[in-house]
Amino acid sequence: MFIFGGKCFLPQDLTASSGNFKRGVFMALRKVVVIAGPTASGKSQLAVDVARSCRGVVVNADSMQVYPDTPVLSAIPSAAERGGIEHCLYGVFPSSKNGTVVEWLVLAAGEIRRIWSEGKLPVVCGGTGLYIDNLINGMTPIPEAEPEVRHKVAEAAAAEGIPALHARLSTVDAVTADRLNPNDSTRVKRALEVFYQTGVPLSVWHRRPMVQKLPEAEFVTLKILPPMAELDERCARRFDKMMAAGALDEVRRLKDMKLPASLPAMKALGVPELLDFLKGNRSLEEAVGLAKLHTRQYAKRQRTWFRNKLKADVVLDECYWDWGQISDATEIIGMVNN
Repeated sequence: MFIFGGKCFLPQDLTASSGNFKRGVFMALRKVVVIAGPTASGKSQLAVDVARSCRGVVVNADSMQVYPDTPVLSAIPSAAERGGIEHCLYGVFPSSKNGTVVEWLVLAAGEIRRIWSEGKLPVVCGGTGLYIDNLINGMTPIPEAEPEVRHKVAEAAAAEGIPALHARLSTVDAVTADRLNPNDSTRVKRALEVFYQTGVPLSVWHRRPMVQKLPEAEFVTLKILPPMAELDERCARRFDKMMAAGALDEVRRLKDMKLPASLPAMKALGVPELLDFLKGNRSLEEAVGLAKLHTRQYAKRQRTWFRNKLKADVVLDECYWDWGQISDATEIIGMVNN
């Protein structure tokens, strides 16, 4: 069921009201629908159904789906799953690149304005809280580190290990170090890169004024928060389907690209575990079991983040599969169309 305005309700099929949407209304109103939730919760299907009902275009907000070489493991919607609905910002960065939040925000803002200009509704969909939070609330304009700075930090990480870098971070930015896991390689390296590049601790940057990439936008936010038992089962079943759809071949091709293990594309759910199998470090059964475990753990972290951090106009308290479970969405239409 949907929870709207603090109460549960059973609305009618949204498609019945799709005639209420007039060409150009979204450009005039600057509305953006945001659909967020943990992996395997059904948000991609919900985005397609909303877009079909509201003259929409789906905009990707998943940090793994911006890379093109793991469409199966990152669950990039197939042509059949897209159902003729336009999708954008999928596979836009090469797997050899470390795409940043700022780069995604610039692309997303451009796509959203293009969609408005065509008289359509942007439907942003994804499970990356950092993308969604910065799109809605803005972000601190922290400069990107120069390549030589990133190389310096990467070399130090390889030579000393991440815990040693975390200890070093604590001497220059104790506030950031205190809130980071000492083994969180991505965030520890990023914090040191910012300090070495600017001379200003990341914690100080975060206290500076936020910058909105889309100050004119009015967001209508939906989040999916299913029970963990339901989510666990769906995660396991989906990974089995991914294996049947060629996930192992996908990782084999990625292995042949000889990319650094530190790149985001090499950390997609299932990639490290299946790489271990291909290298002879564990059995396929062990690799699949670990991948399922890590997927469930990731989904739990996502669910916790969205529950605590993302303010939503509408909450779906079960995994989404089709419009049949939604009884009346005229309230949502009202939020989008007014």
